Amino acid sequence: MSLDVAVAVPFRQKGKTRLGEGAFVVALSLDRDWFSPDQAKRLIDVAAGRGLVSREDGEVVAEFDPNAVDVPENFTPDASVLREQSTFEMILDALVAAGHEKQTVVATVNERQRDLGVTLETAAVLYARRNGVDVADAAEKARGELLES
Repeated sequence: MSLDVAVAVPFRQKGKTRLGEGAFVVALSLDRDWFSPDQAKRLIDVAAGRGLVSREDGEVVAEFDPNAVDVPENFTPDASVLREQSTFEMILDALVAAGHEKQTVVATVNERQRDLGVTLETAAVLYARRNGVDVADAAEKARGELLES
C-alpha cells in the first residue's frame, strides 16, 4: 500500500526508525516534494491512526521495519494516502493482505450484516476472526465507535 511506502521513505532516507517530527516533515515536503508541510503532518496523523508510527517526545517512531517495505524506483504517493481509512476499510485491507478475495469478503460481510442485524464493522470483525485474521486494533476501534454512538 502506498501509505506504508510513503511513511517508510523518510526513515529509510535517514537510516533510522526514530525521527524528529520536523525531520520527518522536511523529508516528505522539501526533500521529496511529495506533500506540503501541513499534508506531511496529516500523513503522520493518518499513519499513527493505522499503527504504522507512534509519537514519543516530539519524535515519530516507526512501528514497523521500514527496510522491509518495497519502495518502487519512481514511487510518488497520491493524495489518497492522506485520507484516514474507515474501520471497515482497515479490516478489508487486512483480509485482502491475508489472501482473501476482496469481492468475496465484501459479499459475505454484507450478508452477515443483514442476517445478524449488526454494523458492517462488526460483521467484518466476525468474518476476520472466523478466518484467523488478526484485526484486534480495528475491532477495538469498531467497539469504541459503537460506544460513542
